[in-house]
Order: sequence, then C-alpha cells, then structure tokens
Amino acid sequence: MHTYVHPSLIHRWKRAHLEGGCGVHAGCGSVSPAESFDVSSRSMEFAGPPEGGQFGVRRPLRFLAYKLGLGEDQVTELARILNDLKTERAQASVDDRRALSMFADALSNDSFDVSLAGQGAALRRQEAERLAEAVTTALGRIHKLLDPAQRERLAYLIRTGTLQF
Repeated sequence: MHTYVHPSLIHRWKRAHLEGGCGVHAGCGSVSPAESFDVSSRSMEFAGPPEGGQFGVRRPLRFLAYKLGLGEDQVTELARILNDLKTERAQASVDDRRALSMFADALSNDSFDVSLAGQGAALRRQEAERLAEAVTTALGRIHKLLDPAQRERLAYLIRTGTLQF
C-alpha cells in the first residue's frame, strides 16, 4: 500500500529544511524536543518547557488530589502551597542563570577572575539553601493539611519515587 502525500506538504518540508525555518515547534529549532520536554523526570516538578513552568500547579495538584483523596478545602490550600514553591523554584532558576553568567564572565577575561567565580559559587550555595528551606516549609504545611491516611499515601508516593521534592 502506498501512502499519498499532498504536493503542498513536500513543498513545505523542503522550504523548512532547506531554509532552516522549521522552528522549535517542529522539533528542529534551537531547543531539541528532549530539552523542551523531559519525560525521564517523573518527579513533583513535572518537568515541562524550560520557561513554561516547572512545578506547574495544575497537574501536580490534580494528581495529588486524586491520589490522596483530598477535599475541596485541602485542594485550595495545597494549590497555595504548590504555588509558593513554584515561585521559589522560578527564583532559583533566575539565580542559577545569574551564577552561570558570573562563571562565564570570570572565564571570558584574559586572566581568570577568581573573585567573580567565587561570587557565582556563593550565589549558587545561597540559592540551594533557600530552595531547601522552601521545600522544608512546604512539606511542613502539607503535613498539617493532611490527615494520617493521606500522609501515609503521600509518604508512599515519595518513597517509591513517584514524587520528588
């Protein structure tokens, strides 16, 4: 059986690949599909597009509401907790880019700038500590929110690697 391809599709394909204009949406732009959507990470982050919202509130919230059997009040509060954590992770991402920029600037001069590289490393340490504190705070708030059976189910999801903080 032969498949029929409409001639306009051939023209579009040739134009896109010969002129290099296929774009990211077609999987051949500056970001590869593997970089833009990481399916290997089955974590609480629910990794999505790099700028599109790691730890997006909707999907983890729906998933947790279903798995833990949350009530309406619990879902509302959990949405607040996840949103706060999402904000902290976004700030950590900004700080990480700033630290990388400092590392690059330290390397770009004629001589290596030790102080600038040290500032970048210090920024990374501060970012990691702040993010760890935010995760600990979020876990404490979630603990208060859940009843014992729900806590046990959440602990199981974390132990099995379904969720990662």
